[in-house]
Amino acid sequence: MEFRLRDEQLALQDSVRRLCAEQFPMEQIAAREGRPADRATWRALAELGIFGLLAPDSDDLGVGMVEAAIAFEQLGAHLVSGPVLWTALAARHVDGSAVGDCRVGGIAAGDSDGAPFVVEHAAEIDALLLLRGDGAFVCAGEDLPRFTALAPLDPLTPVGCCGAISRGIQVADARGADALRTAGTVLCAALALGVSGAALEVTRRYALDREQFGVPIGSFQAIQHLLADMYVRTALARSATYAAAAAIDDPEIGDPRRACAGAKLLAGEAAVENARAAVQIHGGVGFTWEMLPNYLLKRAWVLEQLFGDSDAHAWSISACIEGALA
Repeated sequence: MEFRLRDEQLALQDSVRRLCAEQFPMEQIAAREGRPADRATWRALAELGIFGLLAPDSDDLGVGMVEAAIAFEQLGAHLVSGPVLWTALAARHVDGSAVGDCRVGGIAAGDSDGAPFVVEHAAEIDALLLLRGDGAFVCAGEDLPRFTALAPLDPLTPVGCCGAISRGIQVADARGADALRTAGTVLCAALALGVSGAALEVTRRYALDREQFGVPIGSFQAIQHLLADMYVRTALARSATYAAAAAIDDPEIGDPRRACAGAKLLAGEAAVENARAAVQIHGGVGFTWEMLPNYLLKRAWVLEQLFGDSDAHAWSISACIEGALA
């Protein structure tokens, strides 16, 4: 199957890229540490339609998971701040989320035996979406738990911890919760894909600019091999992520569950390995706090743990194959 983005999809990609470059400039990334996206920035994301990509009326507009994946790849590449993933997932179930009036956090395994819970951007959310085994539930207002701030792994992703969570209001049955979990897996893969691509691009530029022995280090075969591996990982992750999104939009293309597991597995590994390679190629300054590879690697580690890590999705793929052969 040949997959090419349509003109309107390319326009969406370009619009999101330009907005992210304006609102989340990478050269000023240190200034964003521990700070939530301000109201104007959040409103700009909403006006562009980021949070409404999965809203009920998006189907009538011809917008689906492929368009969401395209947008979220750009959000990942710019290390966008805030609970963008869960707010977009909640568009069908939480009033105000699609238009940016409500910031939504979430827990993918919200059953009580999983306590304590760690929630990203806990201090700035207005509602909490819980994907439990028997359905999806929303906690807001007085039902929203109290969070204790924790030291984050990613300085751009503050986290809070809470114990028991109230039942909340049920907004979807078990099948609906599973659909949200599948969509979240693809969006998470798209964010990781963006990190992978950003690591490749920033490293490519550095390899062309940094000179050693009078020539750019990008002319050294060892560096070229590392960059080639980074490109292959990114290209493979992009193909898998877009294919998974297309499978959700049209299940006749393939098994959505298997495709989503493959996308998250490949994109998560690409993000982590490319960020590590970026640190290595940047050499002595690559691991320092001020350098971009530091932020890319930490975001990659965070995304690797969301909606299942590589091991979990490898087992999921194995189960899908076993079921198909039975």
